[in-house]
Amino acid sequence: MSLFGSKNSGIHITVYGKTDVGRTRDHNEDCFVVADLSSQQASLQPEVREHHVGPRGTLFVVADGMGGAAAGEVASAMATDAIYQHMLAHWTQDEDQGPQQFAFRLKEAVEVANAKIHQYAQDHPDLRGMGTTTTAVGVLGDQLYLTQVGDSRAYLVRNGEGVQLTKDQSLMQRLVDAGELTEEEAEKSERRNIILQALGPDPKVRVDLTNQQIREGDAVVLCSDGLSGQISRDEIAEVVAQDDQDLMQICGRLIEVANDRGGPDNITVVVARFGGKELKAASDDEEAGHQVYPLLDPESTTEPVPIYRGSPPPVPENKAEMIWSGGLAALATALALFFATLGF
Repeated sequence: MSLFGSKNSGIHITVYGKTDVGRTRDHNEDCFVVADLSSQQASLQPEVREHHVGPRGTLFVVADGMGGAAAGEVASAMATDAIYQHMLAHWTQDEDQGPQQFAFRLKEAVEVANAKIHQYAQDHPDLRGMGTTTTAVGVLGDQLYLTQVGDSRAYLVRNGEGVQLTKDQSLMQRLVDAGELTEEEAEKSERRNIILQALGPDPKVRVDLTNQQIREGDAVVLCSDGLSGQISRDEIAEVVAQDDQDLMQICGRLIEVANDRGGPDNITVVVARFGGKELKAASDDEEAGHQVYPLLDPESTTEPVPIYRGSPPPVPENKAEMIWSGGLAALATALALFFATLGF
């Protein structure tokens, strides 16, 4: 795979997004944005819902806020707006229109959003501890560039099969990576909502940056854990692969299924389909999944996220998700408790 991507044109995007409060929450702390960066429009109006990828690309962001009261709503709204505004203010003005600069700006935008949320919480004591996950996907040419903080997700649906493109920054993902749990066991764990990092609680954040080449007929799904926690990857792929339904119906159907299964959290989903003569057909031997994108900037890092060490935010009574804090001793204690519940 080339570091420098492709300057293809004529790639067509159809996209739609929807958010829902779910069945148990009294307010919605999720937020999302869909934007055509070339025309500098962020909306679900027809001109954005169907557009060609221009020289400045396209942006999708999903954020899942946390922190109690209105703090989660504030954090997720700040994240989506800050990322979009930073891309408008800087990327659209850059003389360098290459993929390295695009990926750098996208990662930088997430870091700027973190700093803004953190400072806002410091200036407003009633909101201290607020945070948000974020999954931001930039499209440039025939490449996806993905930034990840927390446990919202992005999936690729290709030829009816689903692949997770992002990697959760969570305790359960750490256990899966270590070979201590299977993915199926992690999905069923009561501790699956313990995340290692979020935007806001700390002044700096480590952003996971990856990329994926797009092929003809591919679809990408971004969602909060209100969806991924209720519907499996394969089930999401089955719904998204239904070509006889438009994306508004598909988003509505995914949310309906999550609500039918209890709707314990806010639910947000963005679905985008890609087509056009510039895209190649997918081959069976092509790699798809979590693939680190190496920035050439020596000060940038895409190393795995460490255990979150900031001050723990207040845990709202109606929010099961929390940020895991503490050092290695705290992690060891959590692991011991977890395996004790399994009878080890």
